[in-house]
Amino acid sequence: MTVKNDRFLSLDIFRGLTVCFMIIVNSSGWGAPPYGPLDHAEWFGFTPTDLVFPSFLFAVGNALSFSKAKYSSNSAFLLKVFKRTLIIFLLGYLMYWFPFFHRTADGTWAFNQISNTRIMGVLQRIALCYCIAALLTHYLRGKWIVVMAIFLLLGYWALLYLFGEPGQELTMLGNAGTKLDILLLGNDHLYHDKGGPIAFDPEGILSTLPAVVNVIGGYLAGVFIQQKGKSFETIARLLMAAAIMIFVALFWAQFFPLAKKLWTSTFVLLTVGLDLAILSLLIYAIEIKQWKRGIGFFLVFGKNPLAIYLLSELLFVSFILIMVQRGISFYQWVNQAFFQRLFPGSFGSLVFAVCFMLLCWLVGYWLHKRKVYIKI
Repeated sequence: MTVKNDRFLSLDIFRGLTVCFMIIVNSSGWGAPPYGPLDHAEWFGFTPTDLVFPSFLFAVGNALSFSKAKYSSNSAFLLKVFKRTLIIFLLGYLMYWFPFFHRTADGTWAFNQISNTRIMGVLQRIALCYCIAALLTHYLRGKWIVVMAIFLLLGYWALLYLFGEPGQELTMLGNAGTKLDILLLGNDHLYHDKGGPIAFDPEGILSTLPAVVNVIGGYLAGVFIQQKGKSFETIARLLMAAAIMIFVALFWAQFFPLAKKLWTSTFVLLTVGLDLAILSLLIYAIEIKQWKRGIGFFLVFGKNPLAIYLLSELLFVSFILIMVQRGISFYQWVNQAFFQRLFPGSFGSLVFAVCFMLLCWLVGYWLHKRKVYIKI
């Protein structure tokens, strides 16, 4: 595959790596648990999988820094921001509502009531974080963007301890975010893990505030790269910023633990720091050393990230819904009859996830060859 000489190819590859890994961790096979690094931390802690979602938000902010110059007027920019926010949020909502029907105990189909649909989610968080970050970076300048980012991180820390249940401020049901979600959205509109009775949304309303800083971090990195150029000095400064943020995150974590599901402020600093380091390495390898071998694979994902992500989620749900035998879905059957038979245990779960990712990649490759890039 030939790779087009893009103005910032590293961003597309960064985004492609994120989508690729996101599909793998979201589609582990049936019949065995995934490997530990391919699963989220149970509550406190950090795994490589926890870096995927914040990296996507970082990439959103990075792209924002390049796209702002396209708009000739304030009204055109705001119209685009609100339109994009609404469409992405709606797509996320419909994705969780899909397939709009469910199979009942007697084998018949019933309509999924709107009163039981999840309102928040991955795409919804992306939409809200993009909107808030776009408005902040549009109306604030220079150091005031950094000041606002610090305010969001410290403010979220304060809100959790001020309004959470005493002694339970960082627990699943005692934190202020869960209380706010239940108050504003209601129990039936929240995420229920494995269909259980406990309502907790890892993409809730309150924890969206610190997640905005992931987008701001990507935006500021993009602005810095455009101002300073793709040079060794740029890479060195990005790596210095990454090291400082990781150090602050690990020190602060002694008092405010790392927790992806709570999206703690320390989690934000750690993930932005890691993303800065990864992006710096990509700039060095791709933009400076002109390394092109193998990057075309990830470019397919990077050029159509939203479309391929949506495809992966809807296709995975379809695999679960298609029944090949009574009580056995195609997802269960293909893992039981093939993947777990040939590769027993967690390795078989991983092989299925990789094959599923490659299936999504083929669709993306077909779009890429025809230069069809679905943008909002």
